[in-house]
Amino acid sequence: MGSHPSPQVPRDFRERVEFYLLDHKTPLGKAIDIALLGLNLVFVGVFVAQTYSVSVTMEAWLWRVEAGIALVFVMEYLLRLYGARNRLGEFTNPYTIVDLLSVLPTLSVMLLPASVVIVNIGFLRVVRVVRVLRFYRFTQDEEFFFGTVSLGTLRAMKLLLTVLVIFFVSAGLFYSVEFRANPRVNNFGDAFYYTVVTLTTVGFGDIVPVTHLGRWVTVAGVLTAIILIPWQAGKIVREWTDREKVNVTCPQCGLSYHDPDASHCKACGHVIYQKYDSRQ
Repeated sequence: MGSHPSPQVPRDFRERVEFYLLDHKTPLGKAIDIALLGLNLVFVGVFVAQTYSVSVTMEAWLWRVEAGIALVFVMEYLLRLYGARNRLGEFTNPYTIVDLLSVLPTLSVMLLPASVVIVNIGFLRVVRVVRVLRFYRFTQDEEFFFGTVSLGTLRAMKLLLTVLVIFFVSAGLFYSVEFRANPRVNNFGDAFYYTVVTLTTVGFGDIVPVTHLGRWVTVAGVLTAIILIPWQAGKIVREWTDREKVNVTCPQCGLSYHDPDASHCKACGHVIYQKYDSRQ
């Protein structure tokens, strides 16, 4: 088996920064990918752990881990802007905006006066749930640190990620608005359980929202699931149904992709005389 040639590493420092943040094949590029993925998982895990009753020592350690990872992500954010050829385009990139939003609550606690943080603590807690959206950056294309996947596999991964993100964000928002007023919501696990049984239409009814915001979060979560999940699933279904199609364009109406044995366009009936192997 022949090995794939290693990509050419740029000599300019700024171009090297951009290269390694996007690269999935060189050892350093793979290491950066794996490290960022691991830090994302820990960053999300810290948010979940902080909703539980823990000792003062553990709480202090969780904060140190959160602050340390946030500083790493700030450095990544700045390096992406520095290395980008189009900095304005990178700055307005949805993935980059999510990167910034995910660390803003932690930076606010670190940099702002305590009185300002206390006033905005509810808002900061809500914004922290967007850190799970960072995982979408790893599904931008078919290239991963472990190899290349097919387009169908990538879409299936995005569908699974979308389902998990809807559950996680809905649970995080529900916890943020309900945990003080609802005696049945004591931690993220309770909120996640409520979200799963609600969005899957099981609805046991043992946990119900008691605040107006909690009801609206539930409505928003259900509507988001109804819209996004079928949309992502539809892409996969189209990929499967079009897999056997042949890329032939009708000269009359311009319709592309026909059945392997089609001799006439299925839209206008024009003769296309597509080749067909009788042995199949």
